Amino acid sequence: MQHINSFINGEFVSSGKRQIEKIYPATGEIIAMVDCASPEMLDQAVAVAARAQKDWAATSSQDRSRILHKVAAALHDANEELSRLEVQDVGKLYSEAVTGDVPSGADAYEYFANLTATMTGTSHQWDGALGYTRRVPLGVCAGIGAWNYPAQIACWKSAPALAAGNAFILKPSEETPLVAQRIVEIAHEAGLPKGLLQILQGDHEIGAAMCAHPGIAKISLTGGVDTGKLILKQAADSLKKVTLELGGKAPLVIFDDADFELAVQTAMDANFYTAGEVCSNATRVFIQEGIAEKVIAEMVKRAAEMRIGDPMSDDVQMGAIISAQHQKRVLDYIQIGVEEGAVIATGGKAAHPQGFENGFFIEPTIMTHCHDDMRIVKEEIFGPVMSVLTFKTEEEAIARANQTEFGLGAGLITSDLSRAHRVADALEAGNVWINSYNLIPPDWPFGGIKQSGFGRESSHYAIEAYSEVKAVYIQL
Repeated sequence: MQHINSFINGEFVSSGKRQIEKIYPATGEIIAMVDCASPEMLDQAVAVAARAQKDWAATSSQDRSRILHKVAAALHDANEELSRLEVQDVGKLYSEAVTGDVPSGADAYEYFANLTATMTGTSHQWDGALGYTRRVPLGVCAGIGAWNYPAQIACWKSAPALAAGNAFILKPSEETPLVAQRIVEIAHEAGLPKGLLQILQGDHEIGAAMCAHPGIAKISLTGGVDTGKLILKQAADSLKKVTLELGGKAPLVIFDDADFELAVQTAMDANFYTAGEVCSNATRVFIQEGIAEKVIAEMVKRAAEMRIGDPMSDDVQMGAIISAQHQKRVLDYIQIGVEEGAVIATGGKAAHPQGFENGFFIEPTIMTHCHDDMRIVKEEIFGPVMSVLTFKTEEEAIARANQTEFGLGAGLITSDLSRAHRVADALEAGNVWINSYNLIPPDWPFGGIKQSGFGRESSHYAIEAYSEVKAVYIQL
């Protein structure tokens, strides 16, 4: 049985106390035991990080960039290994992990390695005085990750923190400890100095301790709304900076002038990628009435034909749900939808693929006859469940799309350029995609508004969030 430990000061460390089972979602088998970090290990990690950060901040931006480039190259070289670990962690398709999810982490390191040297300030002149500003690091930063994109989240949070001159401590989800542990180890092997990137394994207990620790200057969370609110409260006593990337209930608005094939496939991808376990997925699909019947029929046909099973198989189109508990939650939501009047057009049940009968699978599900006040339309399900709604006018679609407490992502499909700009401007979301969905290059900001949180991952906005502006005034 494999044992997953924390990584502190360049070494794997065990508390020798509480352990958590790590289950492979596709089979339901226990594949590892996760050792939960203790408060004493947190204190040690913060002390080590504080020492390492001072030297790192004093390192020239060129040298920091060279080291981060080596980390990026090592992560790219390990793409297949990391992708297999991501499959074991999440149960998602290997084809998704190896082509998009895992290499996006290496791409982030490459991007922020390039951006390191661009962190310049401003200069000012007044009568008898000069001034300049600098971007300076915060110190020791920490990240708490969700279980749906463990490799990407580990890199998206740590790369900008390190580029800005900080040290970083990561707590991955206890359900997905494997790939993040290997990423931290690879970064160390590639030449990142000891103590700059550490990992603490465990559940909410060590996460809460990190939020309360006075030696940590910033917390970045990817997770649920309730967790985000709790972290804000925990971080308040020490006035930590906080970035929250939380839940969503994104709309995808399909207008009657949309390219039919593009509309259908975009809706499918925006709902069933990673078995629907994506916070920005467009799970509310609004279709203009004139084309609704045709679009729905084709989506139902394709969803019914999707192959579910072994995530490592090339001919499988959807993998497993993260856990038995989450599988039950998603199935409960489907039943709630039926009780509220929605119709299951296809799917709606647990699946038991041959050879993976004990895994956590759900059929890709499309629910029609939905209306805006249903729980399945208002609340985040985080599974392969699409709620279909119809609309008459552009104004109606915008108003209903914005009728949500969330504001992470939104999308629209149209061939009208003026409408595309007009609707994108009116949709209340941190990210809007036109004739595409969920594409996030490393130089593109990602984050939400309203209950979806605040702050941005990726792009230069992320590196700004890991630094302070210091203003120096010089009287001549």
